[in-house]
Amino acid sequence: MVKVPSVKLNNGVEMPGLGFGTFLSKPNEVAEAVKHAIDIGYRYIDTAFFYANEHEVGLAIKEKIASGVVKREDIFVTTKLWCIHYDPSRVEYGCRKSLENLGLDYIDLYLIHFPVGFAYVDDSTFIPKEEGAQFVTTNDYDCVDIWKAMEQLVKKGLVRSIGISNFNAEQVERVLKNCEIKPVVNQVECHVELNQKKLREFCKERDIVIIAYCPLGRHNAEAKKPAFLYDERTKAIAKKYNKTPAQVAIRFCLDLGTIPIPKSVTNSRIEENFQVFDFQLTPEDMKVLEDLNAGIRVCYFSMIDKSHKYYPFKAEF
Repeated sequence: MVKVPSVKLNNGVEMPGLGFGTFLSKPNEVAEAVKHAIDIGYRYIDTAFFYANEHEVGLAIKEKIASGVVKREDIFVTTKLWCIHYDPSRVEYGCRKSLENLGLDYIDLYLIHFPVGFAYVDDSTFIPKEEGAQFVTTNDYDCVDIWKAMEQLVKKGLVRSIGISNFNAEQVERVLKNCEIKPVVNQVECHVELNQKKLREFCKERDIVIIAYCPLGRHNAEAKKPAFLYDERTKAIAKKYNKTPAQVAIRFCLDLGTIPIPKSVTNSRIEENFQVFDFQLTPEDMKVLEDLNAGIRVCYFSMIDKSHKYYPFKAEF
């Protein structure tokens, strides 16, 4: 079995350099997908309270532990504090809800999911809206205050590492200037058409690892999207290594120094996405793929008013 290379975080913790994503995986599909992923060698499983599948992800992990396939310490679990739990007095509650859902004693990596807080209605109202409103109802919780509550989770032993997700450079810097415990990662959308060069360089200088979600964009075969998977240049590189364009796209993220977390519930695709450690792209290959960068984002969090002061994607990076 292939052993995924590990990445050392700024707190000394090591995490696998490739993960298994579970966003938009249906509840009745995700457990089997996670079990298959573990069977073939994935050891980093990425979920979130917002995905509403933590329970099934936890059951799959526990089954693999119980059957002796892995030990708890072999599995690296990431989940995320959702926007309805951003009141600093509710952060620990949100974390404990995820622990309860997962059936785990601790979380390996816990992230602030997005810089904008939402109004709290109840634990099942993920996207609260006033009647007739176009956008979600927000609260102006400051990420610095949320972060200080996140730090307490580490001190209490509920989580081993903490990080952020979808933060722009200015927001990252604000946390860094006001933190006791540094964020270890920033999980952001990153792929051939959105290679996040400036944000990657910014975070690298500050010893923050980029986790790349949507490394394959959002696939729509009928519309031949994302374009980079169908581009003749990507296909030519794939042919050279006897790989698929998807494998080249994942390898591209690896060679950028990010940790990609491809998602699938199809066994053959789960396996294909894992078979990316027997080749490496040349500098020439990387240049070809970097030239396909078009600034195309597939995750805009469109339920949020883009004029909100903490909406992150208005900034250049």
